[in-house]
Amino acid sequence: MNKRPSRREEILQALATMLESQPGTRITTAKLAAQVGVSEAALYRHFPSKAKMFEGLIEFVEDAIFSRVTLILGEETQALAQIAKILQLLLTFTERNPGITRIFNGDALAGENERLRGRVAQFYDRLETQLKQILREAELREGLRTRITVNSTANLLIAAAEGRIGQFVRSDFKRQPTEGWDEQWQLLSEIMFR
Repeated sequence: MNKRPSRREEILQALATMLESQPGTRITTAKLAAQVGVSEAALYRHFPSKAKMFEGLIEFVEDAIFSRVTLILGEETQALAQIAKILQLLLTFTERNPGITRIFNGDALAGENERLRGRVAQFYDRLETQLKQILREAELREGLRTRITVNSTANLLIAAAEGRIGQFVRSDFKRQPTEGWDEQWQLLSEIMFR
């Protein structure tokens, strides 16, 4: 028996769908309410503001990504494999969730509450911190030393992934973030360590 999503989940799904199908347009609560098939008042019974709706999607991404990162760290013992899987996870997740990707690219947050951009920045900072930790542990456990500082290496890896995500949004979701990533990752992984 299929469980029907809650109204809250329906609202978030509709928001993500609208972000995907209407790139470059601002999503209003009136449009969102029409998409869900409820009144604006009904939206506000589940979320006190549109910012809280965006935060709901951001929390969904944080939970999805970081719970999987924890699994990757538990399954993989080699630093290079951990980093490869984490970056692949990020790129694959964004590819499968184009509407939500507009939030993490900042495109959908233009004109929205400043706090939302801070939440997105915090997400990327947290991911970068995780990569730094992996790189530091690689030196201790595996004897691998990065060619440039650990901080700069982790930042380069995040910048490469963010660049792929940005291209995906700019191309109206035509240029897939994982397209060509395997050979780019091969090059990055070869030059990362001394």
